[in-house]
Amino acid sequence: MKSIKSLDKSRNAGADRPDVDDSGYDSFWGEDADPPISSLTRTEAQALVAKHPSMTVWQALASQALFGVLVALVWGVLSRSLPTTLSALYGVAVAVVPSALMARGVFGRRAAQGVGGLLMWEILKLLMVGAMLVMAPVWIVPLDWVAMLVTLVLSLKVVGVALLIWQRRAKKNV
Repeated sequence: MKSIKSLDKSRNAGADRPDVDDSGYDSFWGEDADPPISSLTRTEAQALVAKHPSMTVWQALASQALFGVLVALVWGVLSRSLPTTLSALYGVAVAVVPSALMARGVFGRRAAQGVGGLLMWEILKLLMVGAMLVMAPVWIVPLDWVAMLVTLVLSLKVVGVALLIWQRRAKKNV
């Protein structure tokens, strides 16, 4: 174990060397370690946003709903059963409706500020998903659990795919 004196000596090892000038620096990083920071003008900021567009929450929800409805329709055509089609559409609703409610609460006009508001809306979203899943057999008779859950999972996963497609399309436009 090193003593405090040896640690102090190793820390000040460059202090007696004339080629080391560390006056004004708190660390061993050189002057060029951080690039200079400058504020953007309004036009520069607008050009940057136009160059790197982002997907809005509502666009992500729309892609989720559209893909889910397409999957439910394909499921309905293949099964030729109305309860199966309704179960698949209900799976889309379980994915989209609570997310839309959360998006409205987080990004709406009277949005709750900070992490507490986000946490509150996330808890409400999870409770709503749980309640919708519990009430599914009551509202849809007979319920096709496989159709509902497969469509629910695919609707949830398509958001990541939509974001990847959006990002690649944005890179091609640059």
